[in-house]
Amino acid sequence: MNEKTLFKSAILSVVIVLGAIISYEIYLRGQGIPADFDDDSPLWAHTRVKAIEPAYKTIVFIGSSRIKFDLDIPTWKSLTAFTPIQLAMVGSCPRPVLENLANDPNFKGKLVIDVTEGLFFSNAPHNQETPNKNIKYFHERTPAQQASFEISKVLENNLAFLDKGNLSLNARLDQLELKSRPGVFMMPIFPIYFDRTTYERQSFMTDEFVADTQQHNQVKSIWDFFAQGAKMAPPTKQSEYDAIFKSVVTNTNKIKARGGSVVFVRTPSSGVYYQGESMKFPRDQFWDRLLKETNCVGLHFKDYPAIANFECPEFSHLKRTDAVIFTKHFFDFLSQQKGFTDLKTNDYF
Repeated sequence: MNEKTLFKSAILSVVIVLGAIISYEIYLRGQGIPADFDDDSPLWAHTRVKAIEPAYKTIVFIGSSRIKFDLDIPTWKSLTAFTPIQLAMVGSCPRPVLENLANDPNFKGKLVIDVTEGLFFSNAPHNQETPNKNIKYFHERTPAQQASFEISKVLENNLAFLDKGNLSLNARLDQLELKSRPGVFMMPIFPIYFDRTTYERQSFMTDEFVADTQQHNQVKSIWDFFAQGAKMAPPTKQSEYDAIFKSVVTNTNKIKARGGSVVFVRTPSSGVYYQGESMKFPRDQFWDRLLKETNCVGLHFKDYPAIANFECPEFSHLKRTDAVIFTKHFFDFLSQQKGFTDLKTNDYF
């Protein structure tokens, strides 16, 4: 085979590959699937770096998935020049991140802590696995890894088919949802339209998910699956809860001692999910105690009529139109609290 033939073969191969990629991308966009960032350690670490920027420029959010859905970042940016740094993680306890920030002498800024009781007050190793992994990656990442992220950022921002969590070969195989069998446990699969992630780590439901009650029920069944699993776990001892409160007090005090400010928020849930949370984690024993012992203020969504009665499509997270409303009211609350009043000013910009 001569060089001319090899060149033609190479060109043909490129055309075929590009054609396949473009066709698949067009198909995905036609299905209502936008480009999505993998919410992985490189993206979290890249975001974590920004947390140590001057306190007059940024505000940091930590927690679980609710604050990722409920804080609408474009709306927030329309209200203030303070950049939101989203460090919450889905299905995870935020206390390792709180400790990481508390032990970072460079962090002296504004911190909002989202409280989903079943995760916030959990010592289960699997609820802390992702935070610990991301924190470790943040401290150990190499220049090569940072450069790789910058390259992949451009691609992920424009190509839906690069969604590793939903569209890779392994993810597609997982979506076959084979029945569990001895030695093999199949985790339930979330519909792809439920959680899409932006570069700023905001999660949002697509319009296709919001309009589809079948998908709502699919996610509700997953919450029920996790709830049933939690019931089988041994009960948490009061001494463990006491130790959790003590650790949170210690870490919030460290941040405040450096001049930082801390506020808690209890983001919305609804239906039987909220009823179950209220029964397992009575407000006076958990939320009220948390604010009292940390000497911090907090917003509980049930205390404010304008945001008290959202109906979450799957009981646990706000759709994007409701997130816009929640964000506006939360901003109004936050900007009236000590250490946060400058949110409404642009004196530094």
